[in-house]
Amino acid sequence: MSSQQSQQFAFRAQKRLGLIGGTPSYEPIENFDGPDVPARTYQYSSDGRLFAYAVPTGVFIFQAEGAQLLQTLPLANIVELNFSPRGTYLSTWERPVKAEDGSQHKNLRVFSASTGEELAAFTQKSQEGWDLQYTISESHAIRLVGQEVQVYRPAEWSKGIVDRLKVENATSVSLSPGLNPSIAVFVAEKKGQPASVKIYSLTSLAGAPMAQKTFFKADRSQIKWNTIGTQVLVLTQTEVDQNNKSYYGETGGLYLLSASGQFDCRVTLDKEGPVHDFAWSPNAREFIVVYGFMPAKSTLFDQRAKTLNEFGTAFFNTVLFNPQGRLLALAGFGNLAGNVDIYDRRTLNKVTSIDAANTSHCEWSPDGRFLLTATLSPRLRVDNGIKVWHCSGPLVHVQPVEELYQTGWRPAHVDTAPPFPPQIPISPPPASSVADQVVSPKPTPIKAAYRPPGARGLEASSVYKRDDGTPSGNSTPSGRYSRSPAPGRSRANVNGNGRRHVPGAPTSPSPVRSPDPEKRGRKQKKKAGEKKAAGEVQQQGEGQQGRPSLEVQTNGNGNAKASADSLSPVDASTPATPGDASGLDPIAKKVRNLTKKLKAIEELKEKAKKGERLEATQLKKIDTEAEIRSELSKVEIS
Repeated sequence: MSSQQSQQFAFRAQKRLGLIGGTPSYEPIENFDGPDVPARTYQYSSDGRLFAYAVPTGVFIFQAEGAQLLQTLPLANIVELNFSPRGTYLSTWERPVKAEDGSQHKNLRVFSASTGEELAAFTQKSQEGWDLQYTISESHAIRLVGQEVQVYRPAEWSKGIVDRLKVENATSVSLSPGLNPSIAVFVAEKKGQPASVKIYSLTSLAGAPMAQKTFFKADRSQIKWNTIGTQVLVLTQTEVDQNNKSYYGETGGLYLLSASGQFDCRVTLDKEGPVHDFAWSPNAREFIVVYGFMPAKSTLFDQRAKTLNEFGTAFFNTVLFNPQGRLLALAGFGNLAGNVDIYDRRTLNKVTSIDAANTSHCEWSPDGRFLLTATLSPRLRVDNGIKVWHCSGPLVHVQPVEELYQTGWRPAHVDTAPPFPPQIPISPPPASSVADQVVSPKPTPIKAAYRPPGARGLEASSVYKRDDGTPSGNSTPSGRYSRSPAPGRSRANVNGNGRRHVPGAPTSPSPVRSPDPEKRGRKQKKKAGEKKAAGEVQQQGEGQQGRPSLEVQTNGNGNAKASADSLSPVDASTPATPGDASGLDPIAKKVRNLTKKLKAIEELKEKAKKGERLEATQLKKIDTEAEIRSELSKVEIS
């Protein structure tokens, strides 16, 4: 299919499913009437001949060329669809339900794509790996049931199982492509027994495996065959990373095995970290691995796991060969930025770089000249849509969709797919949709140094203003705080009590306490002596003998306070500020502080009785109890 011929891609949105023509036209396909209810899924046959979609009430099968309706299957609640390699059979899967009579629900069914007749039905609880695996000629089909691999002949579904292979603790199975199909069976590590992968010939399951390999650190695996089924890559992983380096488990290793059993090895990866992705080239003779902690490394290997080329390190976690194997795309999707680098396999040079941010699906076109990227829901619920890029870099089509759930190219048969030209082709003109998306870039403003609102002649945000009704003696008529001058420069910001005002600080006339407790103690003693002398002088003048008595009371919090009528005349004449200790006599202050210490010691002793472990400083504090009580008694006597 040349670049001037029409290609198709389908997309499934929230309320419609459509067929869209490829370059150079991106108009809806004529004669195709999409469903008027939300479609759940769609699927092309691998040769691109058939197209089917599922809605809550049924399944519809079309001839892809011309969108002609072939069959309607009245099946409700179908979740998954899949065609056999040649499009002869259509498999459907629905969620299993419990029957009232206790019988098993046959939720996996196989139909004839041409007649709509139901040919077989099975019970399949898991949605992962739900479908049967067919040989490329559709001569056989297999499925794993428990620990048994069951083999069927699709041409004779009525005969049931024609062959079987029982492998103890088997967890997954993979059928190879090619004319001589093989089966790779993976057995997970269990109870100290190592994991293993065994390869059997499909035509002689009763015999010994043709190849096998054992390894540790393998709870699950990814198995990928090359296109002709002669070699297989096995990536082993664990559910939990014992080194706590990854939330997604630990990569055990990547292994290369030949189906004949003549060669196997572990692929040497020279960068620590997980294997993000690996893929075979369509030529079946080489493969690429993206591995290591970010930035990841990408390396091209041959069929004997020897390094052919290293593409360096970058923030990539995806590799995609185009169908002809001429181009390869290294990309970083998911939680990465969405950068895509396209390389020419012949020269190993970079062709172009693409910025495909927020991509959740990426796919090459059948002719290998275009790359489709899409943002799908529910992975992302904003900016959903499709973008088509030419392999040389330009964006040629943009199609925003409010909610996009699935998209993909219409496949082409391997024999009918056009060869890739010797030189990288020139991009066709972009569609009008690209021009509609282009917005002239705005100049980036130069960021100046930050200046607060007061320095810019503006009013500060109301968030930072006082709202307790207390007037600020240092605010301007506009409500803004004035800037504090340098020390000794001006008294414009000094309150009436002689102290400098700090913006945002309380404006009550309470004295500023010294941070040094010893210095504060000396000042209190000096003030107490002055007040005592003043009291004696006043008592002598009034003819009183002795000194006034002082009644000390302790409130529920353990704080000492003095009654107002027991204060000296000097203290009584000075109103006490609420919440301020300056209104107390120095002796009362001393009593209050000592009482606080005794209460803290009692709390520590209670903790010790309960068995709590005390620190050395807390134990030392308890040892001072006798000294504090002695000092308190002296203060009360005085």
